[in-house]
Amino acid sequence: MLGKWLMKQLVGNRKETLQDAVQLFQKSSDFVMYDLNKEKNTYKIAYFQTLIDSNRLQRDVLPYINRSIGETLEQLIDDIPVQGKELTKAPKNVREKMMQGFVLIYDKQLRSQCALVEVAMDSGRDVAPSENEFTVTGPQEAFIEAIDTNINLIRKRLPLPQMQVKELKLGKLTQTRVSILYIEGIVDKDNLRTVEQRLQDIEFDQVIDSSSLAQMISDNQMSIFPQLINTQRPERVAAAIAEGKVAFLADGSPEAVFGPTTLVEFFSSLEDYYMPWQVSTSVRLLRFLAVAFSVLATPIYVAVLTFHYELIPRDLLSTIIASRSNIPFPPILEAIFLELTIELLREAGARLPTKVGQTIGIVGGIVIGQASVEAGLTSNILLIIVALAALASFTTPVYQMGNTIRLIRFPFLLAAAFLGGVGVAFCSLITMVHLLNLKSLGRPYFEPIFPPRIKDWKDAFVRLPFNWMSSRPVYLRPRDKGRFNFNRASKKHDIDE
Repeated sequence: MLGKWLMKQLVGNRKETLQDAVQLFQKSSDFVMYDLNKEKNTYKIAYFQTLIDSNRLQRDVLPYINRSIGETLEQLIDDIPVQGKELTKAPKNVREKMMQGFVLIYDKQLRSQCALVEVAMDSGRDVAPSENEFTVTGPQEAFIEAIDTNINLIRKRLPLPQMQVKELKLGKLTQTRVSILYIEGIVDKDNLRTVEQRLQDIEFDQVIDSSSLAQMISDNQMSIFPQLINTQRPERVAAAIAEGKVAFLADGSPEAVFGPTTLVEFFSSLEDYYMPWQVSTSVRLLRFLAVAFSVLATPIYVAVLTFHYELIPRDLLSTIIASRSNIPFPPILEAIFLELTIELLREAGARLPTKVGQTIGIVGGIVIGQASVEAGLTSNILLIIVALAALASFTTPVYQMGNTIRLIRFPFLLAAAFLGGVGVAFCSLITMVHLLNLKSLGRPYFEPIFPPRIKDWKDAFVRLPFNWMSSRPVYLRPRDKGRFNFNRASKKHDIDE
């Protein structure tokens, strides 16, 4: 570990002492240390001013130390009305606690032990609506960067003692707190052990966000498809845990990650459960059609114009000829030009401030599209197809999957340009084989399509009424498979008058 290496450089081969830890702290300019005189003894107060809340220190710690009639450390900290306090002799414990916002109190000679009192600064922002997963109906709370607040948001929705939290510390430099959440009695032990073991086996110096952890523990890190779902919505995490999934949170990250998951789950939104099931099913099917159109529309256009003219209807042929009469480039070049233009506009709009980004996206798209057609660089028909394909890719509720959908269009485009319809079919076959081989925490990624599990179709491509969802998903292998009694849920107890 990095801490052991640093202390070895400082103290050599001898055993580390409390004085060595204080000596290491004093090298930093934000470390504060001063004397506190009592009648029979003099104590040292030491802390990092950038980590502690000075108001809490002046209000909850120092006045009680000054008024305390005790002269020993034990008596001093007993009079301090703070929950997080302890006596310790371990230099390692002192180093860890000081980095978490504790105040160090010790006698001037630092003989045997010292006291640690927690007065950490609360740097978390207030809970606010989600900007990346906005919903018109339903709860409007979203996770923030404080892990304790995020766990509180989940516990409010699952107020039962069976919801367990296991905490780990990952990253040699960052020592980031990571919490694993699950419900005892529902979660499959194999899924829980897989997540815990993969997180513990991570060898990396810094852990900044939960998204990077999701990549590190994925079954296939070379795949472009995300194998775990990231979300900022606490109610989605609560629903996933209640199904039997395992979730984890990282301190400093406003997103939770849960799994195992399947491909079709990336196309379901929270709003699907807030609307009537007929509307939700229609919208969900529309998303699948939009994704297929986004991936295949432009490659099929390129393949037809390059190799398969006979597929163009006679009434449409004259329109296409007129639109391409002044275009000096083959279809593949104008398609790649437009696709890259759309991606540049999207990336610029995402990186610029909100109001400027919206202006760039709208004005840039209109101006560049119109100018490209008038200059004879692209045809107006392809411009419409590319714009609709880009629009269809944004219907994916999960941001990571939306990035995947936009990127896999380019291999399809190149295959269509060189092999025509055969190339499009070949890329589709390769994608299908890849999805069949993918796993999420060891569970099949392409379920319930393959392996076919009819019971899980009730909330896959369609969303059936709630009283039909009486059992948890089969692929999760939950210990408690039933949610409720289907027969009792289907009965009506209204009084006839």
